[in-house]
Amino acid sequence: MENKKFTVTDDLLASKSQRFLNFLIDVLIVYIIGITIGTTITIIGDLTNSYAASNWVKALSHIENLFFGLIVLFFYYGLTEMYFSRTFAKYFTKTLVVKHDGSKPNMKSIIIRTVSRLIPLEPFSFLTGARGWHDTLSVTYVVKKHEFIAKKKLLDPSDEIVV
Repeated sequence: MENKKFTVTDDLLASKSQRFLNFLIDVLIVYIIGITIGTTITIIGDLTNSYAASNWVKALSHIENLFFGLIVLFFYYGLTEMYFSRTFAKYFTKTLVVKHDGSKPNMKSIIIRTVSRLIPLEPFSFLTGARGWHDTLSVTYVVKKHEFIAKKKLLDPSDEIVV
C-alpha cells in the first residue's frame, strides 16, 4: 500500500469572505477585551478609592490606547491560535490554522503569524492573494475545518485529528 503525505490544497483554504469575517469578529473581540480591561481597572480604582490606576486609564492618549490595543491583539491571537489553532472568530466561521502538512502550527509559527499582523495594511493582504502575509510569512494556512478533517481522514483513517 502506498503511503501518501497530506498537503493542504487550494480547495481546503478558507474563502475571502470567511477571512474578512474572521478579521471583523476578531477586531471586535480585541476591542471588547481592551474596553473591558480599562473599565475593570477604572471600577476597581473607584471602589477602592485608589484613583491612580483609574486616572491613568482615563488619561491615556490615542497613541497609548493604540499601543495597549496592540498588546491585547498580540495576546489574543497568540494565545488562542497557539492553544486552539483558531481564534473565536474561526470557531464561528468553522476554520482553523494548520501547517502545510495539516499539523498544528508550532509556537514559532504562531509568534511569526501574530507579529506579522502588526504590519500596516496587513489585514487586507489576503484580498490580493489566496493567503495573507501573516499566512505566508509563518507558512501556515487557514482552512475550512470540516473539509480539512474529511480529506485528512480519507488519506489516513487511523490518524487522530485533534482540533
